[in-house]
Amino acid sequence: MPRAAGANDKMNVPLTPLRCLRYAEEQFPDNTAVVCNDRRFTYKQFAERAARLGGSLRDLGIESGDRVAFLSTNCHRLLEAYYGVLEASAVLLPLNVRLAPQELAYILNDSEAKVLFFESQFLPVVEAFRKAVRTVQSFVLLDAMPQAEWMAPQNYDDQLEDSAPYRRDVMQVDENSMAELFYTSGTSANPKGVMLSHRNIYLHALNTAIELQVPPGAVELHTIPLFHANGWGKAHTITMTGGMHVMIHQFIPAEVFKLIEREHVQGCCLVPTMAIALVNWPDRHKYDLSSLRRVMIGGAASSPVLVREVEAELGCTCISGYGLTETSPVLTVSSIKTGIQSSKNERQARQSMAGYAIPGVEIRVVDREGHDVPADGETAGEVVARGDGIMEGYWRQPEETERVFRGGWFHTDDLATMDKDRYIVIVDREKDIIVSGGENVSSLEVEKVITRHPGVYEVAVIAVPHEKWGEVPKACVVLKPGQIVTEAELIDLCRSCLARYKCPAYVEFLDILPKTGTGKILKRELRKGAPVHTK
Repeated sequence: MPRAAGANDKMNVPLTPLRCLRYAEEQFPDNTAVVCNDRRFTYKQFAERAARLGGSLRDLGIESGDRVAFLSTNCHRLLEAYYGVLEASAVLLPLNVRLAPQELAYILNDSEAKVLFFESQFLPVVEAFRKAVRTVQSFVLLDAMPQAEWMAPQNYDDQLEDSAPYRRDVMQVDENSMAELFYTSGTSANPKGVMLSHRNIYLHALNTAIELQVPPGAVELHTIPLFHANGWGKAHTITMTGGMHVMIHQFIPAEVFKLIEREHVQGCCLVPTMAIALVNWPDRHKYDLSSLRRVMIGGAASSPVLVREVEAELGCTCISGYGLTETSPVLTVSSIKTGIQSSKNERQARQSMAGYAIPGVEIRVVDREGHDVPADGETAGEVVARGDGIMEGYWRQPEETERVFRGGWFHTDDLATMDKDRYIVIVDREKDIIVSGGENVSSLEVEKVITRHPGVYEVAVIAVPHEKWGEVPKACVVLKPGQIVTEAELIDLCRSCLARYKCPAYVEFLDILPKTGTGKILKRELRKGAPVHTK
């Protein structure tokens, strides 16, 4: 029988991440939801605190669509904000704690944030920029008592205690409205605000939970900062499955191992520099890591060597993933598809790839004219994507939004190859490709060769100017403690595996490599002041 028009409108429930916590509160009220230092919260308590945050924000005069900023390391309060800010019909704006005061001031002014919650450890930073911000009406301490007139008279916990819970009517949510605003650095002079909608976030959570087969009651260690790229979606996938969030304020290997042992952690996400630090930590064998089932590496390219070391030293499966802040963030994962037969070495090589598209995502690799390149694992092109988790656009940057969405696909500016099984391998960021004598050199390809050397801890390959060739590769290398490795040794290793023009012309040994707050290597800092070479 034909259905009358609009007959099912009442069942068109808006897609919003608020439903993740509502479901967990209903189905798993007494499960431990969050472990943060010596505090533990059940899902009933977690949801109550998020609702009280919603009520508190309304008491502060926050209205629908207002931006609410948090300057915080991973803790239960920031996780509560992922839901409580949305309960107040506002937009969550997590700030990168590693940014300089002037950068934070720019973001707060550009977003026109109304409230800033901040941890006491960042008081000097806030003091440095607060007079430069124009729209912030309340500065609220998260974890200490206010001691200055410019701060709100109550801290976060006192505000929650004095506020009535407020739970938004989910049926009134506009699923296409902005829920989160994350600022990401790009090619422009200033960071860009990435607008993620309620729909983006909810469907990303469902799609990643399905692809990764997140089990009910999973125990996840939040090694990736929640201020970074939607917390890689873990704030939502773990919540909707009634799992346990284990917070770590700062990535310290000994603390990571202690929490894995104490809380029986089953999974965590790492950028490659984090994984390298863990597998090389001398006391790792003193901890019981038997609960650990899977580590996911992302944020930068992995390697077969790193996958092999993680599986050997941590005793769990290691896969990789790929995505951007603009995509909520996960686009692909490198799990082994059913039906693919491979040896152990082949499996680990595949698991170091960016992987294949998760449900709800379409991936193509295209040439400059927008045509698909051959899926031969060799021909490189730009990764373009279409899917549920891809942002609404850049905050107040319509021209840049139009540029990245040209042709109806999101353009990543990442170069990759795709094989016959539709696994992609990131070749390089377009801006990191080295053009030497007219030939393109992938910095990632060179880095993967150098990391094979047993004495190398980590490496970044950059372009340096050269009078004859225009640019040549240079390797910036950090050695493992006690190792002695020469420049000639590493150049010879590269020449045994790569064409001569791809090999580093120079090697510089450093104590550390500059990194972002999430552990990504800052190649732009290494490029600054690079001398012009003539040899």
